[in-house]
Amino acid sequence: MKFIQTPVKGMQDFLPLDMELRSHVLSVIRDTYRRYGFSEIETPVMEHIENLSGRDGGENEKLIFKVLKRGRELEKGLKSGELCDSALRYDLTVPLCRYYSEHKNELPTPFKALQIGNVFRADRPQKGRFRQFTQCDIDILGDPSAMAEIELIGATTTALSRIFSEVSISAFTVHLNDRRILKAMAKKAGFEEKDYDEIFILLDKMDKIGEEGVKEELIKAGYDQGAVESYLSGFSLYRELTEGGVKLNGDALRDYLEKACGDTLEKEASDSLITVMDSSAATIDPSVTLLFDPTLVRGMSYYTGTIFEITIDNYSFSIAGGGRYDHMVGRFSGAETPACGFSIGFERIFTILRDLRWKAPESGEKKAYLVDLKGASGRIQEVFAHARAERDQGAVVTVEPLKKNAKFQIDTLEKSGYTSILKVYADTKLS
Repeated sequence: MKFIQTPVKGMQDFLPLDMELRSHVLSVIRDTYRRYGFSEIETPVMEHIENLSGRDGGENEKLIFKVLKRGRELEKGLKSGELCDSALRYDLTVPLCRYYSEHKNELPTPFKALQIGNVFRADRPQKGRFRQFTQCDIDILGDPSAMAEIELIGATTTALSRIFSEVSISAFTVHLNDRRILKAMAKKAGFEEKDYDEIFILLDKMDKIGEEGVKEELIKAGYDQGAVESYLSGFSLYRELTEGGVKLNGDALRDYLEKACGDTLEKEASDSLITVMDSSAATIDPSVTLLFDPTLVRGMSYYTGTIFEITIDNYSFSIAGGGRYDHMVGRFSGAETPACGFSIGFERIFTILRDLRWKAPESGEKKAYLVDLKGASGRIQEVFAHARAERDQGAVVTVEPLKKNAKFQIDTLEKSGYTSILKVYADTKLS
């Protein structure tokens, strides 16, 4: 059997400098979210297959890494056709809902959760997209008000501003919409509720294929041309109103929603969105743009209200996204629990920073002692004792044997951030 050196397709190895960068970014994210009062939790990477196959994960459910039953259970499964009992999680939201249902009596209300961990999807690997990747989620459970969305937007944009300020990226855009608006526009056009999910999947292609492309796709899917044209007229109206960079908010946004949705949109939905936008704009950094985007869909069908994504100019992918999912916890516990969350696409942020050749800031002095084992072997104990004393003072210290190719050894250490490198011979004084 031949062993393979490369990682499994869609998975990554990380070199030490990569890990320094990843650790630094994660520390900024954790520090920011803790300042906003979020408490870190952890859930298993493996979940019950029933939990992950509940038709709430949208397209992600097609990408589940399933785990076979074992032993006698597998033998029974071969007869019944049910071969799997668990799977690797494809996001952190479903595990959080199970976790909250299990531990609700031990947690405060509202509960502000921070969860960072690996998730897995059998996706087609490409730049910034992997089969194993890290997500950084914050969620607020038990708060039905718009305050949850405002807090999540504030915390997430603050974390991203801190991260990207180190590479002189200060401007990014928060796109906002509401699933209730999407449904109201579809209802006004005459579509049936059972078709909404398929319609939204096609609408989500708007940024790639344009309005005409979406129209063709909808008609090809068998929808009435009159209903399709009526539906898309709402998006055409938005494009006309925002021509020249005009942004809809306050009364202008309310007027647009009345025209696009008619009486199919409940007043609470428009009031909530306007409150979120106005209040967030007053509290977040001025460099962050808040933009109502009627074409924003988000792939998960479990979203029930506000949805949001964050993009950076000149990049074709979003770097964060989330929304309100008020019915998910109830499917586990039987008790309806309002919930809203925001997830940072950590791997995409890491890819951007690495492409910009950014390095994590040094946490302290890094020293190296290279011991000549031929002439200074009797000083090994002294060198280690000296290194320990310096470590106790906060320095990073490595002790290594001096190699024949000392120049290459020193160059490698310098690339790793070591600024003080001392060759130790029989008569060398330790600094």
